[in-house]
Amino acid sequence: MSADQKLKDLGLSLPEVPSPVATYVSFKRVGDMVYLSGQGPKRADGTYPTGKVGADVSIEEAYEHAKQTGLGLLAAMKKAAGSLDKVEVVKLLGMVNAAPDFSDHPKVINGCSDLFVAVLGDNGRHARSAVGMGSLPNRMTVEIEVIIKVLP
Repeated sequence: MSADQKLKDLGLSLPEVPSPVATYVSFKRVGDMVYLSGQGPKRADGTYPTGKVGADVSIEEAYEHAKQTGLGLLAAMKKAAGSLDKVEVVKLLGMVNAAPDFSDHPKVINGCSDLFVAVLGDNGRHARSAVGMGSLPNRMTVEIEVIIKVLP
């Protein structure tokens, strides 16, 4: 089953690839590797969920924010590779806007990782870091960047 069909079966659709807000590009392809710029959980109206995970935002809410971020990253992957069926996720860096005593960063970033595996199967499995940050742009709850390989 194609990745597009899996998205449809999950009741999900890909957003438009966000335009960069500064001096960078959405992704950079080098040979068969693509480096995707960090994205956050941008809503359809252009706003972001904000707050500190572990204080203002629950793990469950932040998991959904990471999943929403994953949809944006899948859209960028599709644009970069031409098809999600030609994508292998290599590395993911998940950053959580966390309260100082918060320590469940992996549970939050699982929202994105779980989505990648649900849509891409084994090609969605990846190496990963999930870390806490003192702040993130726009006070958003999560930011995630990804490295992928484009398959022949």
